[in-house]
Amino acid sequence: MRELVASKADILLITLDTLRYDAAQAAWREGLLATLAPHLGPDGWEERHSPASFTYAAHHAFLAGFLPTPLGKGPHSRLFAADFAGATSTTEETFTFQEATLPEALRARGYHTVCVGGTGFFNGQNALSRVLPGLFEESHWRPELGVTDPDSPRHQVAQALACRDQRPNFTLINVSAIHQPNRFYTGALEDNLESHTAALVAVDDALQQLFQVRKTTFVIVCSDHGTAYGEDGYHGHRLGHPVVWTVPYAHFTL
Repeated sequence: MRELVASKADILLITLDTLRYDAAQAAWREGLLATLAPHLGPDGWEERHSPASFTYAAHHAFLAGFLPTPLGKGPHSRLFAADFAGATSTTEETFTFQEATLPEALRARGYHTVCVGGTGFFNGQNALSRVLPGLFEESHWRPELGVTDPDSPRHQVAQALACRDQRPNFTLINVSAIHQPNRFYTGALEDNLESHTAALVAVDDALQQLFQVRKTTFVIVCSDHGTAYGEDGYHGHRLGHPVVWTVPYAHFTL
């Protein structure tokens, strides 16, 4: 990551808000992810643990360098991290910085930083929902980028493409489609795991245009947390069930 930043490669962070690992992996096994599958490993998605169980906390962690944690005994080297004494998860390859967050650090190094919001914590409608977008030089949210628009994946990709700059770009897309409500992707009366997966397939289709890039781009694509659909009596997220904490992760270079 240190070399990528030094080379001014574009960096794209795609957070598939609310995507469960089991749903993502099943979609990969069933051949439903035409855009993402070629960039995943031979075993599909990497299974990781999120640092938080809901959007706001997870994104704060991500942007400070605490991406979903690999399984198994650590410490696990991080791609980027705020520089502080005693850190055990940084190596010579880690991009370290004095700023509090990655967008602030990259902007200080000449990057154009863009946030394409999706879920409510990015909508700018109150002070809380302006915190995360406020870390970026440029941020966007409109209802058609949000959770209630079935065409949000295409609208979000179009917005990200429109924001490209001649400078190196760091773009965060908080993908909204998989977050509830997602029932309209199957016509179901209520959200369920089938409509959850159908939303992921719609996102995968929209990402095809975004991945046709002309510059070297380092892509991180992961979920911020999962969600429960009745498992062990649980519904939703911001709770400690394995379907919430276990998320899919991948990174690759285009």
